[in-house]
Formats: sequence, structure tokens, C-alpha cells
Amino acid sequence: MSRLDDDLAAVPGMSAAQLRGRWEQLGEGMASRVPPSLLRSLLAQRLQERRHGALPALVARELQRIASGSTDAVPHRPSKNLTPGTRLVREWNGKTVSVDVLDDGFAHDNRTWRSLSEIARHVTGAHWSGPRFFGVTANGR
Repeated sequence: MSRLDDDLAAVPGMSAAQLRGRWEQLGEGMASRVPPSLLRSLLAQRLQERRHGALPALVARELQRIASGSTDAVPHRPSKNLTPGTRLVREWNGKTVSVDVLDDGFAHDNRTWRSLSEIARHVTGAHWSGPRFFGVTANGR
């Protein structure tokens, strides 16, 4: 077993005082008001972060947004390569599919969509990469 495995295996058996002591030993400050059940999870996470690295900033922000109870959706922007006002046209099963690029998403079928993939799924009924479906991938394939 590795040192991390040993440290993680010890966490469930620690008393509240031992948990707080280990937390402070890691340089995380006082944890006097944190319930032991939560402190166990936080300590295990911090030990793993120290060994393997923390979450990417984007993921950490999204988790923070979710934890705060915010109902605001993260704004989705069209690809930097697609200028607002651009119209994408594709034929699918004999029907012409037209999408207009907006500042804050895409317009199709009298609706505003957050991504081309959502539109491709709506049109085909199957999961597709939206940029690939509409032929706007980086390599043009």
C-alpha cells in the first residue's frame, strides 16, 4: 500500500480531535465547527489533492456554483470561430436544418439553444457532436 492509501484508510477510524489535528497539520487552519462526518470527507479529499493535484479551476467553479444553490445556468457561448449572424444549413433525411448563430447561443425551430449538440440531438434523436453534425469542426472533416 502507498502512503496515501495508508492515510486514507486511517481517516474513518479517527476521533473528532484526531481529525481536527490532522486537518491543522496539513495547514488548513482551524476546523472547530466542522462536523466530524464532513471533516472526514474534506480530509480525504485534501489528502488526495495533495497527492494527485486539485480539480481544474473550471470544475471547482462549477461545483462552487452548484453548492451555492445558484440556479443561474453557466452561459454558453458559440464557438469563437462562429460569428453571430452566421447561418448553418444542413440537410438531414430530406429536410433542411437551418441554425442561426447568436451572441448567446443558437436559434433553430423558433427556439434558442445553448449548443449545436443539443440541436443535433433534437433533429436526429441521437447523440451527435453538434459541430461535427453541422460541419464546423476545426479540421473541417
